[in-house]
Amino acid sequence: MTTYALQTFELVKTYNTGISLFGKKTNAVNALSLNVPEGSNYGLLGRNSAGKTTTIRMAMGLARPTRGSIRVFGLDPARDPERVTVLQQVAYVPEDKVLVASFTVRRLLELNRAFYSSTWSDDMARKVCQRLELPLDLAFVRASLGNKTKTALVAAIAQRSRLLILDEPTTGLDPLVLDELLRLLVEDCTAEGRTVFLSTHQLPEIEKIADYIGIMDRGKLLLEGRLDDIRSSFRRLTVRGASLPGTGPQILSATCNTDATQYILQRDPDEFERLLVADGANVIESVPLSLSEIFLELCRTSEEVEDEQAIL
Repeated sequence: MTTYALQTFELVKTYNTGISLFGKKTNAVNALSLNVPEGSNYGLLGRNSAGKTTTIRMAMGLARPTRGSIRVFGLDPARDPERVTVLQQVAYVPEDKVLVASFTVRRLLELNRAFYSSTWSDDMARKVCQRLELPLDLAFVRASLGNKTKTALVAAIAQRSRLLILDEPTTGLDPLVLDELLRLLVEDCTAEGRTVFLSTHQLPEIEKIADYIGIMDRGKLLLEGRLDDIRSSFRRLTVRGASLPGTGPQILSATCNTDATQYILQRDPDEFERLLVADGANVIESVPLSLSEIFLELCRTSEEVEDEQAIL
């Protein structure tokens, strides 16, 4: 039986974007149902303003849902009696890494150790500092954006919580340090059974380590599942033939050119290809889609559907 570190149920967060009491209301998160298995590396992907950070803020109890609900290890972070228990089990790196200018890396880690004494690991803190090339005596008043990001990551990883939530965690990191971070998350976090939940719009990073993926756009969940299953479900077909289908449950998009039709399929590509061949079509090319291509196709199709609905 699958247990979940984080779940949302038809989650909605609405903001008033107008300048008066009767201004326009916008759903930053719209009927979102996520399922993050315990012990997984889960990547939540989306463009800027897709609703990722708003979802995370609700998971941390920093914002309350307008409707729906959210559970972290079965607890409601919006309820005051349960919020402390949630925070004891979650390490969080926010998108905005705001640190006290007069502090050094060493001072911040000492404070974190005092707050999380039951789970904190000095050995892990030293290891991550070394792997990420972060000097302990660096003062934040002189720290670069990359070093501020590293500090937030060290503090979160050394906390050794059951759930690690990282919101755009690679800001300012160079490629070598980024590679070390990804190795650390796999070798020292998920290897110990902890759950890593990353929110980002940087797809190549996620594709290296994630085993589960969720794709958001305009507050809605477009796709969720195992990364391997998602990769096997999407394919680009180039086909010649008469009376080819233009729509269907497998077809995400179909583009007709003068000499061929190109399909983007979102499920059962082998079965779809078999039916086309049985009807006399000639499949010229059959190519799997990369995660980046899947992301772009889903977001493009979602945008076209919403624009059509707005016109109607």
